[in-house]
Amino acid sequence: MSHNLDKIDLKILKILQENAKITNLQLSAEIGLSPAPTLERVKKLENAKFIKGYYTEVNEEALGVGIKAIIQITLTRQIENAIANFKKEINKIPEIMECYQVTGSADYILIVMLKDIRDFEMLISTRLSKMEEIGQMQTMMILSKVKDSKVLPLNY
Repeated sequence: MSHNLDKIDLKILKILQENAKITNLQLSAEIGLSPAPTLERVKKLENAKFIKGYYTEVNEEALGVGIKAIIQITLTRQIENAIANFKKEINKIPEIMECYQVTGSADYILIVMLKDIRDFEMLISTRLSKMEEIGQMQTMMILSKVKDSKVLPLNY
């Protein structure tokens, strides 16, 4: 681990990943510093871009999101600017939560979340299948979540 992070900085990062709503007072007690230097360390971590932001994790099921799927995408190589066009179009679709360029048999992996199977079918038929940059799609429906860690695997 470079960038001059010491054990206290790493402990702060671990604690904030586990609970971003922790108060500065609680955080200072957990790391063994007084509140002022604790806040100063958090601000330095933010300024150095080790902390990108703070987010609220919502309960997707409670909000009616019933479908979560992984879609493997292979682009057609014959289309000029296929990658640039694909990226531009993908970023316009809010149901696509994540998009990764990958190695292997597919070019991209999409993580999509939708209310129900009808919405999923609409995404495929009216949005993705109309993108001429896409050569092949393969979908895997996510049945259950086995692990969902938000804490990076660092030596804390």
